Amino acid sequence: MNTINSYIGFDIPEDSIDSYLDVKMKSLNIPGLSIAIINDGKVVYHQTKGYADIENKKIVTKKTIFEGASISKSVFAYFVMKFVEEGKLDLDKPLYQYMAYPDIAYDERYKEITARMVLSHRTGFPNWREDEKDGLLKLKFDPGTDYSYSGEGYQYLALVLRHIEHTDWNGLEAVFQEKVARPLEMKHTVFIENEYTEKHKAAAYVPEGRVDVANDYWSKKSKGIFSAPASIHSESIDFSKWMIAVMNKEGLSKESFNELFSPHSLVDETDFYNIYYTLGFSTPEIPLTDIYLHGGNNIGFTSWFALDSNKKWGYVLFTNSEFGEQLGEELLFYLLAGPDKTKFYLTLGFVLLLVILVARYVVIRIIRRIKIRKQVAKIKEK
Repeated sequence: MNTINSYIGFDIPEDSIDSYLDVKMKSLNIPGLSIAIINDGKVVYHQTKGYADIENKKIVTKKTIFEGASISKSVFAYFVMKFVEEGKLDLDKPLYQYMAYPDIAYDERYKEITARMVLSHRTGFPNWREDEKDGLLKLKFDPGTDYSYSGEGYQYLALVLRHIEHTDWNGLEAVFQEKVARPLEMKHTVFIENEYTEKHKAAAYVPEGRVDVANDYWSKKSKGIFSAPASIHSESIDFSKWMIAVMNKEGLSKESFNELFSPHSLVDETDFYNIYYTLGFSTPEIPLTDIYLHGGNNIGFTSWFALDSNKKWGYVLFTNSEFGEQLGEELLFYLLAGPDKTKFYLTLGFVLLLVILVARYVVIRIIRRIKIRKQVAKIKEK
């Protein structure tokens, strides 16, 4: 029986994963899926399931292309570091010094925005200007002072890269292919669709049915555009090549990877762990883990990947539904220890975390008592 390794090293039978995915696809109403799981820096499990096109009964195959949506951000951040290493871009130099941005020129605060702020979502921009009632691009706060997830920020940086290269959107796509896709042998991963991806692309589905892509606002907006935060097109095997390169620290210097993985923004704070955003990645601050991940959500397409660069473990999935991110999150817990050990692992983790928190509380109390005693002793001496 073929098995794959869970995150902590337990064997998971492949047929158990197959069954799990079949059940989840049915319960979450996911028409089609492409998934790859990585152990020790190699793909050990690859499956395509369901329909790429329900109406025409086309099944998902190894050639089927999906929209990756926001997992674009992680790949784009990697791409940006190529410019940094070549000396064409400084992470901390205000972007307006490379290219002024007429869309926000009325607000001088935008001149503080840097590439680092963009990649860590600290520009102050909304996710999209369409979120505003008047549809205008605005700054919600002073750049660099807070976190706010923003596709607009990423697209401003894409405009800057295009300007640096003295080219158009197709030219920037060509640069991406030259610097990232071809060296990693990602044959069918693009930000701007081409003849191949259009031919093999899955249809998009929401709970109400098939998306009329030709008349969908967001689909039309990104057509022919290098949309840094949202337009990557790929499939699981192709995308896994980039993940493995990240795991192996390939294509960039050690310093660049340190920049990419360093937490910059606190996204969410819980009683048990915090979630941070680095430069292009989300990372949960969970003891004994080193996981970086991202989800993606375009209308009718959702995706998810997670990787541990130290363990060289991870997985990526693409779906033509609205529930791929949910499946990706649930799959992370499933793959932590395996279907028969996950509850045990989570319980053990909770107990260990509780012990750590109690120990921390006790240590803090002891330190405070020592300080108080020292202060009392000083007062008595006086």
